[in-house]
Amino acid sequence: MKKKLTFILLTTVVSMAALTACGGNNESSGGNSAQSAGGKGSADVKKLRFATWDTGDALKIEQDIAKKFEADHPGTQVQVEAYADGFDQKLAAGFGATNPPDVMYMWDFPTYHRSLEPLNSYADGDKDLNKDDFYSGLFNYATIENNLYGIPAGFTTRVVYYNKKMFDDAGIAYPKDGWTWDDFQSAAQKLTDKSKKQYGFGVRAENDTYDLQGFVWSNGGSYISDDGKTIDGFMNSKETAGAIQMFGDMLKNGSAVLTGGKGQQSGEDIFKGGKIAMWESGIWPLESFKQAGIDVGTVEMPAFPGKPVKGVVAESALSIAKDSKQKELAWEFIKYYVSSEAIKMRVADLPVRVSVVSELKKDQDPLYKPYYTMLERSDNTPAFLLNDKWNEVNRQLSAAVEAVVHGSNAQDALNQAVKDSERYLK
Repeated sequence: MKKKLTFILLTTVVSMAALTACGGNNESSGGNSAQSAGGKGSADVKKLRFATWDTGDALKIEQDIAKKFEADHPGTQVQVEAYADGFDQKLAAGFGATNPPDVMYMWDFPTYHRSLEPLNSYADGDKDLNKDDFYSGLFNYATIENNLYGIPAGFTTRVVYYNKKMFDDAGIAYPKDGWTWDDFQSAAQKLTDKSKKQYGFGVRAENDTYDLQGFVWSNGGSYISDDGKTIDGFMNSKETAGAIQMFGDMLKNGSAVLTGGKGQQSGEDIFKGGKIAMWESGIWPLESFKQAGIDVGTVEMPAFPGKPVKGVVAESALSIAKDSKQKELAWEFIKYYVSSEAIKMRVADLPVRVSVVSELKKDQDPLYKPYYTMLERSDNTPAFLLNDKWNEVNRQLSAAVEAVVHGSNAQDALNQAVKDSERYLK
């Protein structure tokens, strides 16, 4: 799964795309050779190209999945194309030259959907896929104008990580589901000891506005109207401003520290160093926290007074290129990739099938349960799915959020962002 949308992600526009991927720069291919796959000459082999943004261990697993698929489909070769940080450029180039990979990881459906094969007819009637076994809300993120363009492969919601030792040392009870932002801020103040350069929470110097939507929705706000046409009164509402101002205020009162800016360590690294007690993120850093020896806990997001907690999903899905000459084979590969067997192989991803989650008891594990609790609360539609000009608007919004964490007033910054952005919606 994409580690930080990437993840994320919404402000990069290169050619046709707005997608950013994480990892190294090596391009790799997986799968057996044409000779071994077919047992005959290469002319008898069907080659399927699969593009991924993953690298390292995740890529190795994907190559193993490709080999298993080849073994079950004699005469097939799956060419795993690891685009890594070049994912956006290479995918856009492939579409532009009408020579895209057959199957690809996907999340930015507003940008790419016109180049993708609609999958409704494939998914709805395929008993082998068993669409009802997926968490249904995940399909919303891959749907444009009632057409399904991707099958969910992995996801994460966002939770609060906390360092149990730091809570123990401060004599503070661990946070529990159902806590509030008042509870959160009170704990952050008590966990802060500037003489030790220790803080209760870390605030990103460069926040992804996509990720912040969960906080905004939880406070009753939104970046844009439900019909995707209006930002004035939404992006600069008191609810939206209040959610973002909260982080600026925590920096001002010293209960939080700015992370990840120029010359600064990332929040994940500071958390692993035992210098911030709470950190907010998706599933990506969990294994590294455990490997660093942190006695880490996870908990669902806090609530604003009298308002339901809302979450946002970062999802990876698999799509088929409209120009693919191997659509039926591509569909068979997707079905295998999201089968119970392959899902269990992809240990870095949160399982998307209810049956696998139940079998592995992920929803009962204290470390993993909050991700699924937040998934149940992730029913709002992200702004980028509501307006195809969102990338232009998001530049102004991102600048406003950055200004707030550096001391500006959220209401003023968001009013200016709306003023600078409205021309893109006309």
